[in-house]
Amino acid sequence: MRTKLKPKKLQSTIMAAFSVLSISILLVLGVMVYVRVSASSGQDMIRSTQKLMEQTGENLEDYLVSMRQISDAVYYNVIKENDLSNQENSIRQGMNLLYEANRSRLRSIAIYNPYGSLVAAEPVALQKEDPDVTKQDWFVKAMGDTANLHFSIPHIQNLFDDDTKRYYWVISLSRVVELTDQGVPFTGVLLVDMDDTGISRMMKKINESNHGQYYYLCDGSGQIIYHNRQVQISKGIAYENSEKTARYKDGVYDDTFEGERRKVIVNTISYTGWKLVGIIPEATFTHGMREIGYFIAMLILLMAMMLAVINRVISDRISSPILKLQRSVMEYEAGEKPEIYIGGSLEIRQLGYSIQRSYEQIDALMHKIVVEQNERRKSELDALQSQINPHFLYNALDSITWMIEGERNDDAVFMISQLAKLFRISLSKGRTVIAVRDELQHAKSYMNIQKIRYKNHFTVVFEEDESVDDCCMVKLVLQPILENAINYGVGDMDGDGEIRVTGRQEDGTVILSVSDNGVGMTQEEVHLVLSDSSRIHKHGSGVGLVNVNNRIQILFGKEYGLSVESEPDEGTTVAIRIPAVPYTEENRKSLEKGRLFIASKVENKE
Repeated sequence: MRTKLKPKKLQSTIMAAFSVLSISILLVLGVMVYVRVSASSGQDMIRSTQKLMEQTGENLEDYLVSMRQISDAVYYNVIKENDLSNQENSIRQGMNLLYEANRSRLRSIAIYNPYGSLVAAEPVALQKEDPDVTKQDWFVKAMGDTANLHFSIPHIQNLFDDDTKRYYWVISLSRVVELTDQGVPFTGVLLVDMDDTGISRMMKKINESNHGQYYYLCDGSGQIIYHNRQVQISKGIAYENSEKTARYKDGVYDDTFEGERRKVIVNTISYTGWKLVGIIPEATFTHGMREIGYFIAMLILLMAMMLAVINRVISDRISSPILKLQRSVMEYEAGEKPEIYIGGSLEIRQLGYSIQRSYEQIDALMHKIVVEQNERRKSELDALQSQINPHFLYNALDSITWMIEGERNDDAVFMISQLAKLFRISLSKGRTVIAVRDELQHAKSYMNIQKIRYKNHFTVVFEEDESVDDCCMVKLVLQPILENAINYGVGDMDGDGEIRVTGRQEDGTVILSVSDNGVGMTQEEVHLVLSDSSRIHKHGSGVGLVNVNNRIQILFGKEYGLSVESEPDEGTTVAIRIPAVPYTEENRKSLEKGRLFIASKVENKE
């Protein structure tokens, strides 16, 4: 059986290929766009963070520069211009003017001698008992490095008492100054305490507008100056790797802290060595890209839907002409005669033209082969027919002459009538195919003549079903079988011989058999009967069973023909098997032309 392709298989294959290719390209483009946008977004976030930190750093520097300016003004305009011995009031007045001008940012201005004793302070306040100034960090750093200014980290102002009994967080700027007492110079320390709220306010402001990132301030050793979780860090509840960050130079670094990957941006504050640090956790980058990822996914989905429609249209345009060509070819192979479809692109049209020309050539060759085969079959049948030896006719005429001379006129008339029937059916207007009824009549006429010749040494019985009478049959196939049954079976038996001719139909097959109770044959001889056409016949027409078998198979095919069964001293049965084809003029002509069974074989193969 020929396997038929599903009509939509080609279209589905083309559409699936286009869809897979399109989706693959979309996914690759989507991933590339996502990675590109992600990288660009991350760089934009880093740049915006750096810009914000630069602005904040400039504000912090301005804030610290104002502290330095106040310190410079106290030193150069007040301390260097006055002597402590006789101008102490001038020093206090100058310090007071500077304090009042900057009191929104200042907490105190104080001058200490090298032993830690208070020389002057503004605003006027009582110093706490035994504050031990010489051990405080701002004093130690100033005396240890006299050439520079020193900024402290935020701390509680613990030098003076005021009426409010409040504690203030301050940042101290300390420096070594040269004091004069009665014209004698000596070294002292100038301390300017500025309110910490200005720095806190700036740091809180940049930490409010964040999307996961945060900022903190530390000194060069990593001590926290400001952190939005400073209280938790001081209590050991939270941690920050500020000591490691303090060693970084200005720039952007990849860091991992507490199992979390993050970007660390460092910006150094001038004059102080402080580090303004920006932290951007990796989750901040992915959070910002989530909505972009959704947008790209929706865009890919919409493009995939559009491409699916486009792919369908393209696959239809490509596959439709091919499917039409396939259907026309399948209809042609099924036995119909449609026009081969010619359409579509140039390549498909050329293919259609080629197939059409091929089928036209095949049809022409098939017609030529059929004509040649029919001629060959007719020649073979004529050759086989011509092998009938006229010896039987000579014997029959001799018998009639003998009967007339013996005045057995009735027997002569009967024999002449049987001989007339015999030759009428033998001629059959030149036809090769006759009805089974006529073939059986021919056999009966033949056996009636033979019984007279053999003086009734044997009996003949005909038994046939009416269902076989109107079936097609090759003429003159029973006569050679009956002749062999007489000559090689019962001819020499003295009245005990019997020949039985039967006809029946089984499963669409007509079976005609000739049985005798003669001498029979061995299995080797049975094999030679149907395989050796060169055997020398001692009696009869000379038409062997091989030729009869060939005549049947030429018309009906190799699956039909003769079969022989025989046992020595028991008899022989020769069976003829042919298809049960109703005898009509159309079937007769088709059989003689060889078309009926060519068509049936094609159908069986399919």
